[in-house]
Amino acid sequence: MRGLTGEGSAGNRGGIQAVITALAGFAALGLFASSCAAGGTGARDEGPAHADSVAGAAASPSAAPSKTPDAVNAVRLVKDDPEVAPEVKRDLKPCVADEYPVDVSYGNLTGGSADDVVVNVLTCGDAVGVGSYVYREQDGSYKNVFKAEEPPVYAEIDRGDLVVTKQVYEKGDPVSSPSGENVITYRWASGRFAEEYRTHNDYGKVVGDSASPVPAS
Repeated sequence: MRGLTGEGSAGNRGGIQAVITALAGFAALGLFASSCAAGGTGARDEGPAHADSVAGAAASPSAAPSKTPDAVNAVRLVKDDPEVAPEVKRDLKPCVADEYPVDVSYGNLTGGSADDVVVNVLTCGDAVGVGSYVYREQDGSYKNVFKAEEPPVYAEIDRGDLVVTKQVYEKGDPVSSPSGENVITYRWASGRFAEEYRTHNDYGKVVGDSASPVPAS
């Protein structure tokens, strides 16, 4: 009995294992057929599809940046300009190594196809403005359309207008301590800069107390 039971149990176990193996094979075959019918590669479809969508998002073009104006050689521009006073050219020398005392800014002042160039020439020691110039691009070159050479002077662009600040000294004022300033606003009209208004600020008073805008005539 023990032998029969033993033989019978081993045989039964072998039959059950055979059935289980066959069922597992059919299940795997069915899963493979289902995957092929779907036209994919099983669970791995999700990975590459996700990577492609991320790559597509990264490659999508963003808004084009605003055009950066080409830098000009401001020192050469001033030195080659016949409108610039000889003493300004003569004193325009490097302060340290090849560093020249010039401030350069770009902006639309005259409504041209390219940005205008504002150049301020300063002294090396105390950075006092000795000349301010505006250059307008015309036919591939720059033309001087404004100059102010009464130091101390400084020009800058403010919301499309040219603003020139001239410091005022009274007798006995040191260079570092002017008594006040005149701020003059110019606007491009009819091919030239016309004065719009000016303001005088006395440094000895609260800023704005003596401000007196003068409209253009």
